[in-house]
Amino acid sequence: MKIACLQFAPELGKVQENIRRADEILQRTQIPARLDWLVLPEMAFSGYNFHSLEELSPFLEPTTSGISTQWAIQVALHYKCHVTVGYPEVTTTEPKMNYNSTVTISPTGVVLNNYRKTFLYYTDETWASEGPSHFFSGPLGGLGQVTLGICMDINPYKFVAPWNDYEFANTALKDGSPLVCVSMAWLAHLTPEELMQDPQQADFATVAYWLERFQPLVEKATDTPVYVVLANRCGVEKTVCYAGSTTVLKIEAGGVSLYETLGKSEEKCLVVDLNERPKFQVSGR
Repeated sequence: MKIACLQFAPELGKVQENIRRADEILQRTQIPARLDWLVLPEMAFSGYNFHSLEELSPFLEPTTSGISTQWAIQVALHYKCHVTVGYPEVTTTEPKMNYNSTVTISPTGVVLNNYRKTFLYYTDETWASEGPSHFFSGPLGGLGQVTLGICMDINPYKFVAPWNDYEFANTALKDGSPLVCVSMAWLAHLTPEELMQDPQQADFATVAYWLERFQPLVEKATDTPVYVVLANRCGVEKTVCYAGSTTVLKIEAGGVSLYETLGKSEEKCLVVDLNERPKFQVSGR
């Protein structure tokens, strides 16, 4: 299976410009002929750091029919692959509800899934409701059994649940998903100046944190691998810095390995073939 993650730096509220930016990165990427899945970040084209519903409202998109979905359909048809993209959703039925969502499109341009973020970050709480379903685990087109999440989903609920509850990771473990994918707009504990120092170097403190949040999968790993796709964005919005460092991990009985990770400020489409050997061993057992 071949998976691509498009990491870029969308600007807040500049939807058309952000779409052009994503298109340009794809055009300069050597996309394999048989790509299975292209994954984009959380709220990829609207940007993320809105402080109120009033500020975000012009960028809300109707369920699976807005500009992000239309873009994903076109790209899925072009590359003949599945596409997942994050967007701010407003329901088309009454009462109107807002969600932080991802939509997944099949290689034939059909909507397969609309996942609504379960655990909200502080920023989300100003405009979005919690997704009514507890994460998503199930068949996802030709990708097989998949567990989907969005950013904060991998953290303890509201940062008040016990650290060791590992709600998201335990869902993936319980449901036996060999493929786990999280679209993100994950923040960095770095200044804008620090982000631009060695921009192609990953923020490994963030990558280590992500891995820690999947400890149940590590501790109960078997000879059947679990692949974890962490598709983040980069850049700066107002005073908020994003960690980039998009990563694809392989977790199995022999330990954790890493296919590749992008830099903390690198705008690039990462392409990984899960059938190949990962580049780095993170931990052994």
